[in-house]
Amino acid sequence: MGSCLSHENTKVDDSAKEKLKNSKIIFVVGGPGSGKGTTCEKIIEKYGYTHLSTGDILREEVNSGSERGKKLSEIMEKGQLVPMATVLEMLREAMLAKADTSTGFLIDGYPREVKQGEEFEKMIGSPTLLLYIDASSETMTQRLLKRGETSGRVDDNEETIKKRLETYYSITEPVIKFYESRGIVRKINAEGTVESVFEQVCVQLDALK
Repeated sequence: MGSCLSHENTKVDDSAKEKLKNSKIIFVVGGPGSGKGTTCEKIIEKYGYTHLSTGDILREEVNSGSERGKKLSEIMEKGQLVPMATVLEMLREAMLAKADTSTGFLIDGYPREVKQGEEFEKMIGSPTLLLYIDASSETMTQRLLKRGETSGRVDDNEETIKKRLETYYSITEPVIKFYESRGIVRKINAEGTVESVFEQVCVQLDALK
């Protein structure tokens, strides 16, 4: 029975890949405070991409009260990680739902490790580009502290920010290196204004047409 199931999964993967084969898939990577969120919003506005964040997809599923949502809720309540296959399955469903109407997809917060990138390619397809929204740790810290003055977010304090940035760098560097070897990483200098950052992004996206 196991082999029959894996055969079915392969068929699903192949048909999904076929349907998404002409879609532009862009991984967006950037640390907390890099301006990644704002950049994504501007890309959606100008280029009509569909923005998919794995965190949002999981939350929506949990809130929907579906059977899968209930199982996910149990996993998360125990502090466990949702299985990668489940995350990818949901990401794939979200992409297939928009495949006919979307210019492309911005995948935000994924992959967090090389293995996730490899599995994404097996189940869904290859990324067109990885946009690396790169700001220094000093810049990101200052922006988050400034945000903390008004946001009231408990994780916008110096000690927590330092930990978040350390985590970010340790998980991101191998992913960047992996895709640099493919030649698809486009590093965006995120030190300047929102406009100057977005101008650099536009140069990269316009080149895809």
